[in-house]
Amino acid sequence: MFDFEFDEFEDPASEDELRDLVDAYERNLRMDADAYFDSEALEHIATYYFESDRLVDALHVVDRSLAAQPYSSDPWLRRGILLNHLDRHDEALVAYDRALSLNPADSETIVNRGITLDTLGRVEDALEAYDIALSFSPGHADALFNKGISLEKLARHDDALDALHQCAELDPEHPEVWYELGYTYDQLERLEDSVRSYDRQIDVDPYAQNAWYNKGIVLNRLGKFEEAVSSYDFATAICDDFASAWYNRGNALANLGRTHEAIDSYLQVLDFEPGDAATFYNLGIAYEELEDYPTAVSYLLRAVQDDPEYAEAWYSLGCCYDATGRNGDALGAFAKAIALQPEIGEYWHARADAEYNAGRLAEALRSYAHVVHLDAGNAEAWLDLAETRLESGLVGEALEAYGQVLRLKPAASEVHLRRAQVLASVGQRESAERALDRACELEPIRSEEFRSAYGEVWGVARSGGHQGGGKQY
Repeated sequence: MFDFEFDEFEDPASEDELRDLVDAYERNLRMDADAYFDSEALEHIATYYFESDRLVDALHVVDRSLAAQPYSSDPWLRRGILLNHLDRHDEALVAYDRALSLNPADSETIVNRGITLDTLGRVEDALEAYDIALSFSPGHADALFNKGISLEKLARHDDALDALHQCAELDPEHPEVWYELGYTYDQLERLEDSVRSYDRQIDVDPYAQNAWYNKGIVLNRLGKFEEAVSSYDFATAICDDFASAWYNRGNALANLGRTHEAIDSYLQVLDFEPGDAATFYNLGIAYEELEDYPTAVSYLLRAVQDDPEYAEAWYSLGCCYDATGRNGDALGAFAKAIALQPEIGEYWHARADAEYNAGRLAEALRSYAHVVHLDAGNAEAWLDLAETRLESGLVGEALEAYGQVLRLKPAASEVHLRRAQVLASVGQRESAERALDRACELEPIRSEEFRSAYGEVWGVARSGGHQGGGKQY
């Protein structure tokens, strides 16, 4: 990009001289006088305004320079840069085109034109501009850098990586190239390379809070939660109100099981932002983990108030209600979650458990059946379905469900024992004894315990008259 710096004014006296020049210019404007300022003076004044973020004032100075030098390409380039910063992108393109009509091979102008085209969403046109600039200046680091950015937007990450590496080789101290390399490696799932790139960015600029932040995110994905927390600590030390860093720090701490510290981080987010559904949800989950259900409910309610379509928050709210015996409220929350995401078996399973706890066995049976319909490999749901069928007097169907559990978990000794007990209760001794033998084979150390439990059921069954002649299961 065009360099607006005024290198000739380095010592304090020269800075004072620049301030005097600006004062003279502004005094001239106030008096509506027509004093002469040469092109060099106007360039310094424009640079001063640009670096003071007085972009409109800088543009007026550049326009004054153009009035005196309409056929000089540099003022047109500066005008384009200022218009781009003012988000007047179409006008910026006109200025760049005018500059190029005067100096067609100026790679600086071509690169800045590409940046504006990229901003307008004309990414392919931007890439074409960068390639033209590189044809004139093969070692143009900014052309390679911005080419990498545009390639990232097209998800051409391997090509972006190549362009950014060329930039880094040409200018290892480039203020942003290592950051973008970190991002590109992240997109390619090359996470260790991503971390190393962010470290290089931090070497160039130790106060780059976004590099510390993104490094933390990648470390979190690598499961290096302690290191992630450390990165977020640096990000928040540099920028105390960095809400996203506090939020992700909370996530890393939660992954470490440091729930109280995670809560403190999430609360920091609320100090700097009004709060959103995700933050309220994570606070709710953290308090649920601590079994502080009233506080968990208060945050989860705020989550669903902020985002009524947050299915996971409704589900967690239902779990908290269920844990405190508020079955009706739990069922209402689970119904909301299911209405939003009816394909999630976990929600149906929680609803079935709540229906069971409320003594609504018929409804629980239907819900458990729907869970295994959604996920036939859910052994826990098959076991709950088996037990609920048994409690409802549906012995044959219960045995069928126990069979499904054992198909999925053939080494589940407790289920073999449970099936043996049920078979014994209906007089199916041979089948029961086979199931018992299998349980004892799987856990020989508990064989006496299993046989004792089975014997009690078998004795009750025999005294009840359930002997032979029945359906074999």
